[in-house]
Amino acid sequence: MSQVKGKTGNYKFKAEINQLLDILTHSLYTHRDVFIRELISNAADALDKVKLKTLLGEKICDENLDLEIKISIDKDKKTFTISDTGIGMTAEELKKNIGTIARSGTADFIKAVADSKDKDVSLIGKFGVGFYSVFMAAEKVEIKTKSAQPDETACIWKSDGKGSFTIEETSDKIKRGTTITAFLKEDAASFAEEWSVKSAIEKYSNFVPFPILLNGEKVNTISAIWRDPKSSVKEKDYKEFYKFISHGDEDPETWLHFSADVPLQFNALLFVPKKNMEFLGFGKLEEGVQLFVKRVMVDPHAKEVLPNYLRFLRGVVESDDLPLNISRETLQENPYLIKIKNTLTSKILSHLSSLAEKEPEKYKKIWNEFGRILKEGYSDFQHKDQIAELFRFESSGTEDKDELISLKQYVERMPENQEKIYFLSGQSRESVEKNPNLEIFRDKGIEVLFCYDPIDEFALPGLFEFSGKQIISVDQADIEEIKKISGTKQDKKEIDDEKLKVVEKLTRRMKNILGDRIEDVKISGRLVKSPAILVSTNKTMSAQMEKIMSMLNQDTAVSPKIMEINKKHPLILKMADIYKNNPKDAVLSELTNGLYLTASLLDGSVDKPAEMAEHILKVVNRAAELYTDETRPSNRTEKNK
Repeated sequence: MSQVKGKTGNYKFKAEINQLLDILTHSLYTHRDVFIRELISNAADALDKVKLKTLLGEKICDENLDLEIKISIDKDKKTFTISDTGIGMTAEELKKNIGTIARSGTADFIKAVADSKDKDVSLIGKFGVGFYSVFMAAEKVEIKTKSAQPDETACIWKSDGKGSFTIEETSDKIKRGTTITAFLKEDAASFAEEWSVKSAIEKYSNFVPFPILLNGEKVNTISAIWRDPKSSVKEKDYKEFYKFISHGDEDPETWLHFSADVPLQFNALLFVPKKNMEFLGFGKLEEGVQLFVKRVMVDPHAKEVLPNYLRFLRGVVESDDLPLNISRETLQENPYLIKIKNTLTSKILSHLSSLAEKEPEKYKKIWNEFGRILKEGYSDFQHKDQIAELFRFESSGTEDKDELISLKQYVERMPENQEKIYFLSGQSRESVEKNPNLEIFRDKGIEVLFCYDPIDEFALPGLFEFSGKQIISVDQADIEEIKKISGTKQDKKEIDDEKLKVVEKLTRRMKNILGDRIEDVKISGRLVKSPAILVSTNKTMSAQMEKIMSMLNQDTAVSPKIMEINKKHPLILKMADIYKNNPKDAVLSELTNGLYLTASLLDGSVDKPAEMAEHILKVVNRAAELYTDETRPSNRTEKNK
């Protein structure tokens, strides 16, 4: 082996380079397999450079070589070798680019690492130190390289990463390009296993635009179709690509493929799955969009490119213009990324809105699967209107749970003088339909949205309004305002003034009986069929929201309740008669307590179930006694006389 004139010999790393190598070896990356990604990325860059020279008509050596990346592994020798037919390096370039990387940016790089709260940081994209990640897995490294420049001599670089390296000329017949051999550490021997290397390639580098051969077999078989014009991509290609990135065999429900040029260039291919794994017992979903730069994946769960309420999407976003912060694992906070996020969000929401209009049945499937996650977008002020258009609900105007309406449809069906959108929460359609709060709305022909998910209590008030109409819960409604809305009353009969005065006195007696269990007893303006209802005194949040907040924070007390009674209900009128005859009648106390417990049950606020059970047993026992008295033989004889 002959020496390279003026460039041969042993070289010492400077102190800061030893520090750099220590960082890269022990604390830079979360996953050691990223060294494979870094070496493949460097190889692809080298191939791009020689390709450009060819296109420009510049003379290069070994011009007939195929542009490809070859990886070979030897399990017995514990070696990992990667070769490319790219631009290669001269001895000077080898020393400058690989051997002595202590140039202007390195001190800044080391300072950035030292100042970081954790050591899982790097500035590879900015400082060009990605190659050294190989020392995470290798105890020593050998590089053989030959420049594409004609008549340049091939060279060999060697180092164990512990303070020095050598560069030598070689008379071996080496063709253009670079070959890196990593002699693996004992605890990194898995990188000499085919499954391990193949997994890393598929994970990070599957879409590199050059063939990657692993032990002679092409590994990157799926192309980066997100870069292709939509007109050239067939439906089967989309489905095949989705199955590849989702590691499944199910087709997507829908997808969105687009490219953006302004304010920066990027490509995106996003899919909506058929099934929501989050609600099938698999816990909260990780963001499913992969972020690529120059066809190399830099983040498999890119949280920065879409809001959390779109985390169910799967797909790819790529931009060659994005800067990278430390390795390729985390992105800098930068205005470009914010613009990408805003554009992507608006595009996918528009796509879903268009789907809802053109293919409502398909959209209903998506809503039934992912609606609960989409509702989390109520707090996205910038896209609030787009989000609100996607919401779907059952309502008092729909036949059953299979019929859903949008907020837009609700507004279109509102009576002319209705100014608000009303909703009512409960555990099921059956429970909501039996809620006494609904009665006056039905009586006036006002549609009410039915909500069964706790998040609705945050989402709908969080939207605040839609199409200029405020959104509120029915138990926060101004009853006098409701009465003014044109509608058909089912019962226009009123009780006479004398009876009304007795009912008013009855309310005061009922308050005395119930004591501090309630704030007050009043005559209701909202009841049509039910005898009584419990109403919260808190007008800032609905009764259901109060319960949710109380469960989340046990120190949060539920506001006092007012019991409203229906002055025209037969039970109330009978109680008024009892009161008129004897205000202190014991039966009146029993009936008042029973009415309160029944209203509590409908309200979902029974806090003493034993008390309710005791009262029910008392009523049942009383009914049995009355029936026995009526059916005794002596009573029958008296009646037959």
